[in-house]
Order: sequence, then C-alpha cells, then structure tokens
Amino acid sequence: MSHIQSVIKNIQDIMRKDAGVDGDAQRLSQLVWMLFLKIFDDQERERELINPKYRSPLPEDLRWRNWATDPEGMTGDGLLEFVNNKLFKRLKDLSFDESEDPRAFIVREVFADSYNYMKSGTLIRQVINKINEIDFNKADDRHAFNDLYEHLLKELQSAGNAGEYYTPRPLTRFVVEMVSPKLGEKVLDPACGTGGFLIDTLEYIRQHEVKTAADEKKLQSQIQGVELKSLPYLLATTNMILHGVDTPKHLRHGDMLSQPLREYGPKDRVDVIVANPPFGADVKDGIEKNFPAEFRTRETADLFLVLFIHLLKPNGRAGIVLPDGSLFGEGVKTAIKKKLLEECNVHTIVRLPQGVFNPYAGVNTNLIFFTKGEPTKEIWYYQLPLPEGVKQYTKNRGITHEEFLPVKKWWSNRKSNGNAWKISIKQIQERNYNLDFKNPNGKAKVEHTNPKEVLENIAKAEIGIAKILEEIKKEI
Repeated sequence: MSHIQSVIKNIQDIMRKDAGVDGDAQRLSQLVWMLFLKIFDDQERERELINPKYRSPLPEDLRWRNWATDPEGMTGDGLLEFVNNKLFKRLKDLSFDESEDPRAFIVREVFADSYNYMKSGTLIRQVINKINEIDFNKADDRHAFNDLYEHLLKELQSAGNAGEYYTPRPLTRFVVEMVSPKLGEKVLDPACGTGGFLIDTLEYIRQHEVKTAADEKKLQSQIQGVELKSLPYLLATTNMILHGVDTPKHLRHGDMLSQPLREYGPKDRVDVIVANPPFGADVKDGIEKNFPAEFRTRETADLFLVLFIHLLKPNGRAGIVLPDGSLFGEGVKTAIKKKLLEECNVHTIVRLPQGVFNPYAGVNTNLIFFTKGEPTKEIWYYQLPLPEGVKQYTKNRGITHEEFLPVKKWWSNRKSNGNAWKISIKQIQERNYNLDFKNPNGKAKVEHTNPKEVLENIAKAEIGIAKILEEIKKEI
C-alpha cells in the first residue's frame, strides 16, 4: 500500500468513529471539502513563489495554513466551533467580483452546499493532521493522489443513489477517443457528474495537440461542464484542479434543463457534447414546460437528448450514454427519435453489456454517436459482449479498457461481423422509429430459429431413434 493510500485509509478509519458521518457518500463529501482547501493552499504557495505580489482571495484567518497546519493547533470544541460558525459561514458568503477573482467564486460555489458532518473537533484535528502529510506540489504525491481519487469516485458507484454521478473510466475514455475533440473546439458536458468525460477530454487533447502554455490556456477555456447536485460538483471541481486546471471557472453549479430551450442561442452552441445524462429519474415539476409541446416528458435522459441536439453547432459531434428505454420507447420518445434522425446523422450505436453501471443501475445502456446537420441514412450497431468467463460485472470487476479494443479496431474499417450489423433508415421508419435492433449475427441466429424447423428436426430425430430401437430389438 502506497503512502497516500494509507493516509486516506487512516482518514476513513478516523471518520468512521465520528457519530455525525453516515455512509460512504457523506464520508467522501467530508473528505473532499477538506482536501479542496489543502489543495487550494498548496496551489497558493506555488503562486506566491512565482509572483511575490500574489494576494489570496480568502480572508487571512480562513486560509488552511493559518488554522490547520499546526499539528498542535485548534482542536476539540474550539475547532468544531471555528469550522461550523466561522469557516463555513464566511466561505459561503464571500463577496467579490467574479471577473476579477474567479478563484474566490469557485471557493464560494464549492462551499455553497457543502457541510461539515463531523461532530467531534478532536477527530477533525486527527483528519487534518493526516491530510497535511500530502503535499500537492510534489509531483509524486499528486500523481498517486490522482489515481486514488479515481478509486474514491468509483466507490460512489455502490454508495446508494450517489452511483449516478460516476461513469466508468474505460467508457468515458472510449467515447472521447471516438468523438475526437480538437484544440479550440468548445466541449460541453451538461450533466458532468464527477467530471470523467471532461478529464478525459483534457487528457486526450493534451496528448494529441497541446505544445505550448498558450495551447494549454486555450484548452482550459474550451472545456465546459454543468452539474446540478452539490456533491458531484464539489468532486468534479477538485478533480479538475487535480488534473492541472488551475481555476475551473468553466464548471458551473446549475441545471441546464431549467432554462427554456428557445433561450439557448448561438453563443451557447458547442462543437462537441460528451455526456451520460441521468436516466430513470423524473425532472422537477414544471421543467418539461421549458421544451416544445411534442417533446414534453418527465424523463430526464429524453429532455437532455433534445437539449443536446439544440446545443450542437452545425457539424457538431456527440457521444452520449442512453438507456434501452430511450431506444424502444413510444409516444414522446418516438417524436424525439424522429427529430434526432432527421436533424442528425446517428452513425453508430454501441450496445453495452448488461450491468455496466452495477450495482447502481441494472438497466441496459447504449453509446449513441451522432453528427448534427444531415439526416441519418443508416446506423451501424456494435454489440459489446461480456468478456469470456465473466457472468456479470461487479464492484471489483467492472468494464475494462481492453474490452473496447475490438470496437476501436472495427471503427475505421466497418464490416458486418458476429458483433456488428447495419440498419437502414427505411427499416427504422417501418418500425415507427424503434431503434432497439437486436444482433442478427453470431449466436443470435441460434436463438431465433423458425419454430417449424424445430418441429421438423424433432420429428427427424424421433424417426432416427425409432429405427435404432427396432435394430436393437432384432439383436435381442
């Protein structure tokens, strides 16, 4: 176990002793606001070295270094009183001009809906002393913590409802690679959860195109995310900082569905959307009225799909996760699919194996890839099978990067095979825009044998058995 791993394990063990922290999601939320302030302070130390005139946006007594770094510092009831009544109250009310100081804006946003769940000041001090063992200005510590943070986010998958915020990393990486965002393109995730798609976009563009500090600056300004819930927003903000985004000001805490669709104009249009919109959830009362009458529904994933089509620029590209229900559903779902296929070229649907989002959600899901600006003529489907020997995904054995390799290989040289097939728009229209086409190749053929053939085969087999029995009788 690495030094960083043991630090975090110790912290979690300390938190379990505190009566106020209930369950994994609260423990993670508690850990991350504390880590956020430590990371922020380490960043400020680096800024001060580079620029002696640097001034912190935080009041002096609320900076981590001034209340948390002394191991013998405040503890017990005094520390609890300080955290609850000074630190939180004043960080939630920071006043400033956002254009002048985006960093203060981010701190206020992070603390707007964060809570101190711990009730023991003595245990808070123990946690703080452990956090101070990590130096986020040391490359080794930062890299080790990055990997660990991804592991902590993954643990959310089994933390009750919080699982909806985490999309497995192999899946986000595959989507980003296939959509292939470029430097200078506006990339948006309108329901960004803990930031997986945005982090992979950053890393993908850095790897392929970023050569200078100006490139990096451009990249950081082109990536945008919005998240409604406060816990994942906090996790995503910290995630972006850990991945080298100095001030994640393009990450917003809000709800993109709460604004009437017609109010999103040309300035809101983007080149790329990568997203896993929440599904299986009802929207807040009245939200559906922000959409044209024929697309009104209470299902969040469907409203997000309408929003995605609207927000893409002409020739804009999207790679998104959708549940099976969105593929075969009738009524409003049919109207939305008709709009999608008429206004966009849906070129690929990857049907994911069952249970990719276990244990949070058991529903079957798909990856839908489309380009806006021309109608769909045909759709390629690719059925991603469960790996050999794996009956179902579990917490410890989720989907892996290797499982996407065959699809990547097939992507640029498409041919029908046991896992891939093509459907024409005519076939789709004949089925009233039902997109739930099952694999006609490979093993599926055996399952769909004609009943008449089955009966004929049984009859032939019985004749054969009868003959054998006759011969046996003669022998006797």
